[in-house]
Amino acid sequence: MTKGEDTRQAILAQALSLASEVGLAGVSIGMLAERVKMSKSGLFAHFSSKDNLEVAILDEAARRFVDLVVVPALREKRGEPRVRALFDRWLLWDDQDFMPGGCIFVAAAVELDDRPGPARDRLVATQKDWLGTLAGAARIAVEEGHFRADLDPVQFAFEVYSIAYGAHTLRRLLRDSSSERRARAAFERLVRDARRGSAAS
Repeated sequence: MTKGEDTRQAILAQALSLASEVGLAGVSIGMLAERVKMSKSGLFAHFSSKDNLEVAILDEAARRFVDLVVVPALREKRGEPRVRALFDRWLLWDDQDFMPGGCIFVAAAVELDDRPGPARDRLVATQKDWLGTLAGAARIAVEEGHFRADLDPVQFAFEVYSIAYGAHTLRRLLRDSSSERRARAAFERLVRDARRGSAAS
């Protein structure tokens, strides 16, 4: 990695941390430059615009999500073990030290849902990719005989997604200490229903 790439990564690490606390719109070039001890012009040279900075923050978050959640889970056995690993690792995602304000994707979804532009497009792409990963894992679980043959993988992914983001909201907003336990209970019911009538039931 070149010095310029090292510098960009260091900037993005600070930008991601800051965005988790103040939102993407709250991360100004000036604020970030002060945080990383650079001139505004020096920092601007790395991103050219506020839009590019926001997209770069989301790209960095997506890269880390893949490294911490998706890749390790995909090393698990095909089928239900992999589905479980994806869910388990996802629940740990917003505990990362580099996101002191919680999951950047949740914060960005609230901020960008009605704000067209490249950052919204990037966020939508990451979430569609993730839903596709969850649905694909469920589809493989059907192929492996772990889940029932008539399972709708897209519906399964929708429900897993809803459980995890619901737990995040209850935990962060309501400070509900039981949210993870309740999310796991909801997930177990979903998996039991997915197994019903399968070879593994």
